[in-house]
Amino acid sequence: MPSTRQVLRLGIDAMGGDSAPVSVLRSLRTASERHPDAQFHLYGDAAKLESLVTELRLDASSIEIHHFPRALSASDGPRELLNRDAPSSMAAAIMAQQRGETDAVVSAGSTAALLALGKHHLQTFDKVERPAITSFIPTLRNETVLLDLGANLNCSARHLSQFAAMGSAFSQSVLAIQEPRVSLLNVGSEREKGTEVLRDAANYIEQMPLPGKFRGFIEGNDLGKGEVDVIVTDGFTGNVALKVMEGTAQMISGYTHRSFTNSHTAKIGYFFASRQFRKLRKRLDPRRYNGAIMLGLNGILVKSHGGADALAFANAIDIAADLVEHGVLERMERYLSVD
Repeated sequence: MPSTRQVLRLGIDAMGGDSAPVSVLRSLRTASERHPDAQFHLYGDAAKLESLVTELRLDASSIEIHHFPRALSASDGPRELLNRDAPSSMAAAIMAQQRGETDAVVSAGSTAALLALGKHHLQTFDKVERPAITSFIPTLRNETVLLDLGANLNCSARHLSQFAAMGSAFSQSVLAIQEPRVSLLNVGSEREKGTEVLRDAANYIEQMPLPGKFRGFIEGNDLGKGEVDVIVTDGFTGNVALKVMEGTAQMISGYTHRSFTNSHTAKIGYFFASRQFRKLRKRLDPRRYNGAIMLGLNGILVKSHGGADALAFANAIDIAADLVEHGVLERMERYLSVD
């Protein structure tokens, strides 16, 4: 009997990122091994992409190239961003998803541009006023969902309550947690702590039919404990918190390496403990968590870090594929439609 499995159609902005298109194309070797049934739609300079496909000996049968050579720059304004006559590779990829030609888009280009184009072409769910940048962070237990990571620097209590609903639905869909534990990031766990916005947001969330359990406030030093499944904050605080965690992980990795290579005795100790240290490095490697989701849009947009290497970009592709295969859009629409 022939297979009824649907082909996974992934749109890739091949021109976005610090080392594009080389790192993007190199990621496809790993991505195609992980997702053998996927079809990769590349948007970018056709001549460059075709040359790289040949040079890297990629499976051309799983790749479809669409010629949109213009890459967005940091100085581009709204006119360049929304130019339909000569769309950028990023815009072309998003417009293709809008038309139903692909199931998701991955880009390492400008976050602001990706967010603006996503809102313009895909729009948000009916009950979502603002999309939120969402990702996973490692904890002592499993992974925790953290949002917003930079899309909304100033948020009202209503926005934060919507983030709580989206994050909870996302955790329920992707992590299969039946009743996600949700908290607001604050300067203290006591009810009277924090700004008026945070206290009002807590009141809003307590009155919502949340697909999970609201656990009140959580402090910054509890981020890595894994005691909650979803942590909600504004984009300014979330972005700072994420970068502090990434920097701390790099510091620990560097300090550990220096500590075990500064003497002959230390090197012997490292030899016997090397397996565990390799596991630790892998657990703390930021590339493992590369790929943030623009949550709240009527489409799947995954933002890779601009400086991502091939492995990190392949991990961002993994996230896009997982979101499609879990039917996250359909589940979130169902959750967010509940009054």
